[in-house]
Amino acid sequence: MSIATLPEGDRIRGISIRQPYAACILAGAKTVENRPGRWRTGWVLLHTSKTIDQSALRIPLIGRTIRGRELVTGAVVGIARITDCHQDPEGEPLCSEWAHPGAWHLVLDDVQELPLPVPARGQVVPWKPNEDLLDLVFQQLPAVRP
Repeated sequence: MSIATLPEGDRIRGISIRQPYAACILAGAKTVENRPGRWRTGWVLLHTSKTIDQSALRIPLIGRTIRGRELVTGAVVGIARITDCHQDPEGEPLCSEWAHPGAWHLVLDDVQELPLPVPARGQVVPWKPNEDLLDLVFQQLPAVRP
């Protein structure tokens, strides 16, 4: 990816995602994250929850996607840009094989994986990372300029 410049005053939020779904996003396969409510577009830190969805590990699509990847938990593992948030119309095809009916679909672009996960606490709702956490993240991503 070329250098990504974050707009002046753009507030970066955090999004906590359970494994193995976060690993699927980092692998570039899962470009839609499902949420119960609407989110605004913009940059988010990709944070992994402390738990792993064990039943998801048996889904062939996920198994193929995460093969050979470590399932880090409780850490910021990357950054992404939400470029759209929508619900697919009832009865219409879903926008992605990763999309769930009735959920809000966050479309993720410009995903950058951190070389080293940064341990951090997240929240279920969008959360605001502190400056120290942002500094640790951007030290690892010289192509992304806050």
